Amino acid sequence: MKKSISILLFVSVFTLTGVYANNNDGINLNEAVSISVNDEISSLCKAVMKGDVDQVRSLLALGEKSNEKSMGLTPAMYAARYNKAEVLKVLLLNGANLNIKSDQGYTAKDYAKMSNAKDVLDVIKQDS
Repeated sequence: MKKSISILLFVSVFTLTGVYANNNDGINLNEAVSISVNDEISSLCKAVMKGDVDQVRSLLALGEKSNEKSMGLTPAMYAARYNKAEVLKVLLLNGANLNIKSDQGYTAKDYAKMSNAKDVLDVIKQDS
């Protein structure tokens, strides 16, 4: 009986040591993995989300693109998502295309519907 327990203990220690050695292949398991991704929302999209019409006008005048995606969404999609109707009007006057699809496959109108953004939906209807 003592011999069986000794053998079982030996096999257990040997197995655990082998698993630890295979998982530790020179990699510090406590080291944080850092992935560098450009996850900054553009200045234009930030202004759109805030509803800052003057800032949106200024950024567009400085050359920001009304259809350039930021984190997969155009400024018009952000306006639709956050129900910023006045901002959407400015974007449309500056060439915003409401038919562009996000990286997830939705248009600005889809985002307005999902967010129940009635004011933006009215602007989109007027634009159609």
